[in-house]
Amino acid sequence: MQDEYRTVAHAGVHETEVNRSRFLCALAPAATEKEAQDFIASVRKEHADATHNCYAYVIGADAAIQKASDDGEPGGTAGVPMLQMLLRRDMRYVVAVVTRYYGGVKLGAGGLIRAYGGAVGEALDAVGTLTRRRFRLATVTVDHQRAGKVHNDLRSTGREVRDVRYGEAVTIEIGLPDADVEAFRGWLADATAGTAGFELGGEAYGDA
Repeated sequence: MQDEYRTVAHAGVHETEVNRSRFLCALAPAATEKEAQDFIASVRKEHADATHNCYAYVIGADAAIQKASDDGEPGGTAGVPMLQMLLRRDMRYVVAVVTRYYGGVKLGAGGLIRAYGGAVGEALDAVGTLTRRRFRLATVTVDHQRAGKVHNDLRSTGREVRDVRYGEAVTIEIGLPDADVEAFRGWLADATAGTAGFELGGEAYGDA
């Protein structure tokens, strides 16, 4: 598994112009291939009168699913440079659609590759990206007396507290970078005089 990847924080559109052709790059986060395809369909519907609606998407932290379409542009001049830009920026779980309104000047293969790849790069800068890092999920179980202090200490040291449940004891779910697990075990034992329970769970990604 990748230790971290980048994605877009939210959907957004950025427009560029190259030799009188308008290029509108719509970006959106997509957790699944279906989400990516639904977004592409919605952009195509919105811009049904455009000359081309080319797309690229990357799904999976390890980029397991990659698709690109030239939508009528010469082969390899639109979707592929869009996809390459997403991969070069380490983007995952993201879909990009570049809508082109032809302005009357032919750009040639090199010009198209630069225009489509560039539209995606500029849109990523304009919309903004965030890094998501791999965490180990862990559960801390502590008595009610100590729970408040432990919870506050976790937050003040920047630990990711994912959930808190109150029962006979207090269960706090956190996310930890792998490298911090042993140091955290020691800290928890010191902070609770060895009374807290600590259990490692699976893996997930969270905002870095």
